[in-house]
Amino acid sequence: MPSRLFTSSPPLTGRIAVPGDKSISHRALIFASLAVGTSRIDGLLEGEDVLATAAAMRQMGAHIERQEDGAWVVEGTGLGSLIEPRGALDMGNSGTSTRLLMGLLASHGFTATFTGDASLCARPMKRVIEPLSQMGAAFEASTGGTLPLMVRGALPAVPIFYRLPVASAQVKSAILLAGLNTPGITRVIEPVATRDHTERMLAGFGAKIEIGEEDVAEGKERSVAVHGEADLAPMDVTVPGDPSSAAFFLVAASIVPDSDLTIENVGLNPTRAGIVTVLREMGADIAEVNPRDVGGEPVADLRVRHAALSGVEVDPAIVPSMVDEFPALFVAAAFAKGTTRSSGLEELRVKESDRLATMAAALTLAGARVEEKSDGLTVHGSGGEPLRGTPEGAQVKTRLDHRIAMSMAVAGLASRDGVTIDDTAPIATSFPNFMELLEGVAG
Repeated sequence: MPSRLFTSSPPLTGRIAVPGDKSISHRALIFASLAVGTSRIDGLLEGEDVLATAAAMRQMGAHIERQEDGAWVVEGTGLGSLIEPRGALDMGNSGTSTRLLMGLLASHGFTATFTGDASLCARPMKRVIEPLSQMGAAFEASTGGTLPLMVRGALPAVPIFYRLPVASAQVKSAILLAGLNTPGITRVIEPVATRDHTERMLAGFGAKIEIGEEDVAEGKERSVAVHGEADLAPMDVTVPGDPSSAAFFLVAASIVPDSDLTIENVGLNPTRAGIVTVLREMGADIAEVNPRDVGGEPVADLRVRHAALSGVEVDPAIVPSMVDEFPALFVAAAFAKGTTRSSGLEELRVKESDRLATMAAALTLAGARVEEKSDGLTVHGSGGEPLRGTPEGAQVKTRLDHRIAMSMAVAGLASRDGVTIDDTAPIATSFPNFMELLEGVAG
């Protein structure tokens, strides 16, 4: 386990480009594999999670190759033409790969087994199993509805009208993917609008997607429907920079004095850009430069300069648009003037780690004052002063969680005694060159 000490940093300056968006990268590989013909993907995130998706699609018949220029070329098999994998699909640490592919295979007439690392095998899959079972798929899961699990797809599957009990882009996407190969119309109602990359990209590949509203007891809620059986056409995809990866540098440049950093080509899809909104509410100096549209996704370069931050009450309604960025936000809150309170974050307890408990423990070790609630954290900020942990430096346990590791690395950049991360290896799942970029801008 490669541990690493992160200490007080000079100003972060220059220009960087973060890796491609992880959510879009997963979907680009899957949808291109289902199209008939050749698709080209530029800017694909080459982290372990996305590579797990590529490996799984290869096992089911797609031809996926990386070109010398960094582009990925996918020869799709056509929807409904996937072949039964000979061995288990190893998802590594990727919950996104698992849930999306469970959905895809739920309407294909063969059996597949999903497995992964210890962290992934502890994550619940019941929220995906329930609606996919209604469509006719059969599941044999481990105790608690976890991996390893086996799915027997239904052919034909049954279209459903399903209201998500909890807002989840992964569950929504799994159902829509199952609906692609299902006769009729499969419709999902979401209580809170979640990231919409699946709908946007499926429409780009030629699926018939309907976006609307449904009347429910609480009022109107967003609905997304897919018409099966879809015929997908190949397309070229340019993946924008991942806002979840940009978040670490947005926070780092905000808390390290005299920083002036530009992050190029960041995706600013409204369903993903909540971290920028909340940081600005805290007083962060983030400017959008050269806003543009790339492949149907809004993109801009983000210039962030050091600024005095103030604590805020985070609106629970914004949670779906920044659910993965809260570990980084908690670090920003630790350096703000006043108190930051968050709620509605129960989802964070079933991520790669229990991110509420893990971040509360890590920030406390680093010298922050944190109160853990059942659905959020209350963080009392230092007013911009360096965090003061123990003289030997905080020894942080990341629980194999890449976002904990990167968030606490950022905290170490503005600490008095430094922060030691117990294991930096998980960072490779989503941000393989994080260390390289961090060292480059802090030189």
